[in-house]
Order: sequence, then C-alpha cells, then structure tokens
Amino acid sequence: MAEDKKESTSSSPLQEDPEDPVKSPPSSPNSSTRKACYAVLQSWVSKKFMTGCVVLFPVAVTFFITWWFIQFVDGFFSPIYERLGIDIFGLGFVTSITFIFFVGIFASSWLGSTVFWIGEWFIKRMPFVKHLYSASKQISSAISPDQNTNAFKEVAIIRHPRIGEYAIGFITSSVTLQRDHGDEELCSIFVPTNHLYIGDVFLVNSNDIIRPNLSVREGIGKIICLEYKEKLFN
Repeated sequence: MAEDKKESTSSSPLQEDPEDPVKSPPSSPNSSTRKACYAVLQSWVSKKFMTGCVVLFPVAVTFFITWWFIQFVDGFFSPIYERLGIDIFGLGFVTSITFIFFVGIFASSWLGSTVFWIGEWFIKRMPFVKHLYSASKQISSAISPDQNTNAFKEVAIIRHPRIGEYAIGFITSSVTLQRDHGDEELCSIFVPTNHLYIGDVFLVNSNDIIRPNLSVREGIGKIICLEYKEKLFN
C-alpha cells in the first residue's frame, strides 16, 4: 500500500490540468519586425500599382478610342483600294477625311443645302427612320459650328430621379406657365438615357436648375465619357 501511494504521488505532478490552456511560445522580436516590414512593403506596392493604373487608364482609353476611330473611318474606302491592289495603311482614313471635308464644303453651298433639304424631306416621311434622324440631327446641330436656335441651348443639372441624386441634360426650350399667383418659367430639359440620342424630357422650374460652366460640346463629351466608363466597368 505504501508503494502504491508513492507511485500515485510521484505520477501526479506529471499530469496536466485539462482546464489550463496551452500557452504558445512568445514570438521573437525578429518575426514581428519582419511582419511589419512586409505590411509596409505590401502597402507601398499596392499604392504604386494603383497610381500606375490611374495614370495609364486615360492614356489607354484615348489610344483605344483613337485606334477604333481610325479603323472605323479607314474601313469606308480601304475595301476599294484592296480591290484595286493598293495596300497602304491609312490611305482609306485619309480618303475618308478628305471626302468629309468636301461634303462640308458642298453642304455649305446653296446647291448642297438644297440637295440635303430634299433628302431630309424624304427621310422625314419614313415611319421609323424619321425619329432616329431627327434625334441625330439635333445632336449634330448642337456640336455644329453653325449652331441655330433649334439645337441644345445650355447644359443643365437637375435633381433626378430622386432627392439627393442628379442628372445632366440639356436645355432645349423654355415655356411660361401662367398661374393665378404669377407666371412661372419652366425649362424643357432633355436628359439622355441611352447613347445620347434617346432620353427623357422634363419641365423644370428655372430656379431649380444648376447651370455648370460647360459648353454644349463639353457636356456631350462628358455624357459620352460617362456612358463609356459605365459600359467598361459593367
């Protein structure tokens, strides 16, 4: 019995208490310093990478749009040169630009304006095409050097579609609403919703319109840029 007691007393110090948590060895100063240096290096690399993306993004977008425009315009006359056996890069683009220039000269003359007026007369009597042509004509008139009163008058920002959200549009005309307590001036605002030539028209009080310091051309460029970015990220 004495020997059993000795064995139990000698083995009890070796038993571990299950309630006591297992203590991990303390971390060395070198490992904590290494982790801090790694975090600083990772933050620096990510910031420089994002800076590079921010710098290169407008350059890439400009190059992509310019290259697409050159290929698009070059495609009008390049098939003709290919059939003639002439393979010179950019020749179709130069020909297209020259052709557009001479069309502008012809359209500025009396004969050209008469021919285009007759063409518009036929187009405006087509059921579906007349709506697309009218919208496209209004947009082209807005950016034309010979702007008239039928084009977009001014860039406007209105509260739409709810309070706290805004939409950019164009003032097309103004009307006067006659009331008992006085007249109220309303502006007709065209807000593009898809590809600039499709949108909604709102009548907004002139006092509720925000007029940014932008020309009509700059406003159209802003809308095209926003639509392109939305499609790019979606």
